[in-house]
Amino acid sequence: MGATPGRKLYEGKWKTLFETDQPGRLIQRFKNVPTFAAARTPVKLPRRGAMKNQISAALFTLLQKNGIPTHFLEVLSDRDMLVRRLEMIRLEVVLRNVVAGSLAKRLGMEVGSPLAAPVLEHYYKSDALGDPFVNDFHVNALGLATGEELKAIREMTFRANGILLPFFAEREILLVDFKLEFGRHDGRLMVGDELTPDGCRFWDRSTRENLGKDRARRSAAREAAAYQEIFQRICA
Repeated sequence: MGATPGRKLYEGKWKTLFETDQPGRLIQRFKNVPTFAAARTPVKLPRRGAMKNQISAALFTLLQKNGIPTHFLEVLSDRDMLVRRLEMIRLEVVLRNVVAGSLAKRLGMEVGSPLAAPVLEHYYKSDALGDPFVNDFHVNALGLATGEELKAIREMTFRANGILLPFFAEREILLVDFKLEFGRHDGRLMVGDELTPDGCRFWDRSTRENLGKDRARRSAAREAAAYQEIFQRICA
């Protein structure tokens, strides 16, 4: 299919979006070094953008093959993928299979405890507000999505979890939790953004060693090792 990048439309922490000469199509370019709004020192990880591109492409393709629409169309180059242009919904949808991160802190639960059923959470996507936790009433008050859309988003997220869990289990990865973002394309809801270790929490199934973002926060060397490990298990 191919495409040539044109005017820059958006630049976020992990990626940049460019117009193309194809109506309704954008180029999504992944960064090697994130751009933080706050005073944080970004970690320089060789080929991070390329790995993010390949991991997202593999996972988006998996979801699409199982009936969950995404914005992904094709990999164009090392760090670029062609995607459908979405009207993004300003929600981060988090699905948790195991107690970890903010869930453990908020509810005083032990990290690593199994959940009787997956827990789904919504966060208002706003850097200025720190992406606060929101419920259905907040979503309605902010006009982020209709009740019907919210129901569909939840159903798609639970379905995605049912697809991703066995995929990662085959690769000896425990999917502790993950984040999805959604958008509208011609009136149809689709998964957008990315699916990478920067939005997922991965543990080794046998050792319970952190392979994702928990491990990454401790040092640049461990982050590089974690990314490479996940990349090898998913894409090799």
